[in-house]
Amino acid sequence: MVETMNSPRSSHTAAYCLLSLAALFWAGNFVLGRAVHASIPPLTLAFGRWLIALLVLLPVGLKPMLAQRPLWQPHWRRIILLALLGIASFNSLVYLGLQSTSATNGVLLNSFIPILIVLLGAVFFQLPLNRGQLAAVLLSFAGVLLLVAHGEPARLLTLDINHGDALVFCAMLAWAVYTLLLRGLPAGLDRLGLLTLLVAIGLLAILPLFLLEYAQGRRPLLSVTTLASFAYVGTLPSVLAYHFYNQGVARVGAARAGSFIHLMPAFGAVLSMLLLGEAIHAYHLLGIAAILGGVLLSARSAGR
Repeated sequence: MVETMNSPRSSHTAAYCLLSLAALFWAGNFVLGRAVHASIPPLTLAFGRWLIALLVLLPVGLKPMLAQRPLWQPHWRRIILLALLGIASFNSLVYLGLQSTSATNGVLLNSFIPILIVLLGAVFFQLPLNRGQLAAVLLSFAGVLLLVAHGEPARLLTLDINHGDALVFCAMLAWAVYTLLLRGLPAGLDRLGLLTLLVAIGLLAILPLFLLEYAQGRRPLLSVTTLASFAYVGTLPSVLAYHFYNQGVARVGAARAGSFIHLMPAFGAVLSMLLLGEAIHAYHLLGIAAILGGVLLSARSAGR
């Protein structure tokens, strides 16, 4: 039988493409967040990011947001919680953590998200613990560890854990809960309208923290690099990646969508090779293969 564009398989394939692109854009955001940590204060970066994102979203998201008010208003408590977790808390904690932790540690901690989604979903949201999903998560995580350890497991014992790591891990918890809470929203809710609403609420939550940081004299160093950084974080990892991820969760569920986050370190390795001239070694290829294997296993378990 020929698959149509509206078939479940086509819908899942489109979702997997969107989730892969989201992981790519977020990988760039992680690298950039660490690269500019000395020139852009963390809460200024978070506030600027979402201010730009809101300006981009308003022309396309305001109308459906207002038109669907009767659909989302009964869920206003969940909406506020999603905005606080996924917009305000997650990114602010990541940028704060990247002030004092390495990009390597950040990537490793970020890779706990799929595991947290599976475990929290089973314990607190009564989601079935699919053996195939769990195996997929563990396989991808093994690939992440291989990348971080440079193919030498002993390296994992030398990672320096500090308070920045704790902040990033708290961000991972926030994102896992955000992903699980997305499931409770009406299926017919326009995703761009929803994202516009979430960003507006999250921006209001970040505002007093940004003003406090500014009052303390922590201000960005204006340059072409600074402006380009704001332009990137305010568009691709904010508007497109969030929209793609929300669409993916709606189409394939929280656990399968979360497994695609494991693609971030794989994309990070490739971006480092293309943009920074870093060499690709055998452990990179093995790690990326394990990550992709886990993601494919997760996708295959969707129909079981």
